[in-house]
Amino acid sequence: MLSFVWRQLRGRAGRSVALLVGVLVATTGFVALTGATATSRLDVTGTVERNTRAAYDILVRPQGTRTPLEVERRLVRPNYLSGLFGGITTEQYEQVKAVAGVDVAAPIAMLGHSTAPVPMSFDVTDAVDRSLDRQVIRIEPTFVAERGLSTADAKPRYVYVTKHRLIYPRFDGELSERGTPYTDGRSYPWDIVCGPVPREVLPDGRSRPICDPQFGALQGNPATLSERELWSLDSVRLLPDGRFEAANGVLNPGTDPTTADRLVLTYQLTVPLLIAAIDPVAENRLVGLDAAVVSGRSVRADEPVTEQRGGTVVTRTAPALVTSRPFIDSIMRARFTRLPTARPATVPAVELERTLGRATGIPAGSAEVDAGAAYRDQLAKGIDGTACCRGQFQRVIQAGPVAYQELPDGTLRAGPVPPADPELYGTQFTHNFLPRPWLAEDNGFRSVRALARGEGGAATRYHQWQAVGIFDPEKLTGFSDLGAVPLETYEPPRAEGADDRSRAALGGRPLEPSGNPAGYLSAPPLVLTNLASVPKLLEGGNSPQRGAPISAIRVRVAGVDGYNEAAAERVRLIAEQINRATGLDVDITLGSSPAPQTVTLPAGEFGRPELRLTENWSALGVASTIVEAVDRKSAVLFLLVLVVCGLFLGNAVSAAVRDRRPELAVLACLGWPARRIAALILGEVALLGLVAGLLAIGLTGPLGAALGIDVDWRRALLAVPVALLLALVAGLTPALRAARAHPAAALRPPVATAGWVRRPRTLLSLALVNLVRTPGRTLLGAGALAIGVAALTVVAAVSYAFHGAIVGNLLGDTVALTVRGADALAAAATVLLGAAAVADVLYLNIRDRATELAALRATGWTDLELGRLIGYEGLLLGTLGALTGAALGMTGAAWLVGDLPGALILVAGLTAASGVLLTATAALAPATLLRRLPTARLLAEE
Repeated sequence: MLSFVWRQLRGRAGRSVALLVGVLVATTGFVALTGATATSRLDVTGTVERNTRAAYDILVRPQGTRTPLEVERRLVRPNYLSGLFGGITTEQYEQVKAVAGVDVAAPIAMLGHSTAPVPMSFDVTDAVDRSLDRQVIRIEPTFVAERGLSTADAKPRYVYVTKHRLIYPRFDGELSERGTPYTDGRSYPWDIVCGPVPREVLPDGRSRPICDPQFGALQGNPATLSERELWSLDSVRLLPDGRFEAANGVLNPGTDPTTADRLVLTYQLTVPLLIAAIDPVAENRLVGLDAAVVSGRSVRADEPVTEQRGGTVVTRTAPALVTSRPFIDSIMRARFTRLPTARPATVPAVELERTLGRATGIPAGSAEVDAGAAYRDQLAKGIDGTACCRGQFQRVIQAGPVAYQELPDGTLRAGPVPPADPELYGTQFTHNFLPRPWLAEDNGFRSVRALARGEGGAATRYHQWQAVGIFDPEKLTGFSDLGAVPLETYEPPRAEGADDRSRAALGGRPLEPSGNPAGYLSAPPLVLTNLASVPKLLEGGNSPQRGAPISAIRVRVAGVDGYNEAAAERVRLIAEQINRATGLDVDITLGSSPAPQTVTLPAGEFGRPELRLTENWSALGVASTIVEAVDRKSAVLFLLVLVVCGLFLGNAVSAAVRDRRPELAVLACLGWPARRIAALILGEVALLGLVAGLLAIGLTGPLGAALGIDVDWRRALLAVPVALLLALVAGLTPALRAARAHPAAALRPPVATAGWVRRPRTLLSLALVNLVRTPGRTLLGAGALAIGVAALTVVAAVSYAFHGAIVGNLLGDTVALTVRGADALAAAATVLLGAAAVADVLYLNIRDRATELAALRATGWTDLELGRLIGYEGLLLGTLGALTGAALGMTGAAWLVGDLPGALILVAGLTAASGVLLTATAALAPATLLRRLPTARLLAEE
């Protein structure tokens, strides 16, 4: 039997090769493309607790940044973005923006806590005894935070009030220890310990320096100190008219001596403000940033960092929007003591602090200044660059997340973290003029690190930010309604007492940030610069943020106005595409709800007792996980490749059976049983399938590599059973038909007579009659083409009419379709196989009607007319298949989305036209066979 099968295939070598190539193409393509069905899918689980929508629908974060609580309990802290520092590149941001369906993609790069000075002003006028010739007022500050629970005394500040004339160094000239010009027109030497300070003119005409540690080496670089360690000695002259005179910005900003009616001394409180870089245009679209600007203007997206050179110092200034609400609970209290006998001008510099500290005096009052009120007073003076507002970018502190312990009752306990090394906040080489916050000496709840930046070099670089505008965070979208719309970028940082003891300790007020970057409560970004400034600000350092500056991308999806199943599926689909394009973590914010948590804070080192707090966390309505799943839509497309190939192969085998009817009839007359005849037909196609499968093993690997699909050897071996099964399924029906055929069937013509058709009068009508005479073959060819065109129509509609995705309802379930490269390739392969099936139908028609065509040629028909006849047959067949397929694809897509947009009709029309054009081109191959018809021999045989 095997040798007989081999002889049959070899005797029809051309036909066998054509069938072999068809099976080989379909099998190789199917096995290679199925490697792309296993794709990353964003799986969402959980229930939607509330019909809420944040300002953004999708949050994109660096891979692996979810906290354990988020993973286990789907809980997220307020302002949780404030602890993310970089991890997303600008290239990944561009990839997110390029995803079809993304309406707004707003990046934010958290840079860390930048410290800014807040002037705390104390009026000590009433502490001055105007009858005394000379006196010192000692100001003993106490820092207070966390609703008065944390307090710390600081070194005293002093102000020396004298009626003697004071002369001041002139800083507009050269400062030299050998001689510095003063306001009396003379030059005086000074030493490194005391510095260039004011001098008191004594009654005998001599003058003595009044040392101030701010100008000498008595206390060193402020960057290495805490606020509690700073002390100063200001010199003020009480004028005969009762006014006060001082220099160096003691009474008013500036360097020239100024006078004032009241003696108001200003000391700087170091306030950490979280600084973030944004795209102002995207941020405005997302949260309405422009509408929240209450003074000045917003930062421009392309606004550069300015550079100002002065000698070896280069000052870089980044534009910034600053908050109108600092969200800081900090107070400075002070006791005033008058020291009537103190004479600082007569005390050696190294003994000055101890001498003034031991001096006894007379209580002269007290005062209290709130940091929030002082900050607002500073803003009220305007953002002209002198009074307000700027901050340093020399040493930026980045605070990590809080580590929690889950207690048996389900509440959480924040894990304490020891104070950071003081050098983290500054060294002698930092060029930072602000001390570290006093509460940085307390135990914190976050590990902190310094933003890595370059220090040293030939030129001293000083980095700072300067306000160009002021924004009110409570005017941003979703900010003011705490808990109603969770997961916002800018949330007010507050926590209420959870029990009577804690509420009593807090005085019935919420706990707010204390000014410690490592503190528990995390503030939202309160200083906003633009992303264009980041490269200059990070230049010279080795921070990982130089290459990946963005901390998160907040995405709003187009066409999503509220929550429903279709909207949720569309958001899920866009999130899945973002993950696939970038590899970043994605979270869906739709349906999130407030989830108050009880958190226990251990006691602090400055008096704060243990507190139990209620904090408004957010519960993710759905959990987003990336799973490996089979893309069922892709699998269907790839199976269509086999279906169309099966139709093509089945048609060819059926034609072979019809062609061999006389031979099969003879075998039946010789006694061959029906099962043996069927086995003969199946054996031929099975052998072709086996050979095609073996060849496909070697071709799937290179094809997969060319398509970027990983095809391992196990998948490649599937080519053999796939090809064999395809061949057997395609040949089963023709084999059974051959087995049931009666020997007399050999006398029937290969084509039927269309008795109902009128006599054709045109070539087009004759072509139609010829197709009707072989209805099965015609429907098979048109069906194969229709399947391919329908698949291509859906793929094209998803890509162009629906911008990459279709979300709709199918039998009550919300479904989504997206198109990948492998899908488009499978659809194209299906159309090509359908066109090949049409060409095969035309070839078989020519072969079966060869005698008729020879007769037409003998009666005077030219080759051009015969070619037009075959061309019309191909055109009609292609039109039938293409229009049917396009209609099916358009109807399916329209049914899925519940709409028939004009773009979908256009895509369907173009796809149908492409199918017709392709089949017309494919018809050229069989039409060329007309020239090789042996007219004389065919007529003689007939």
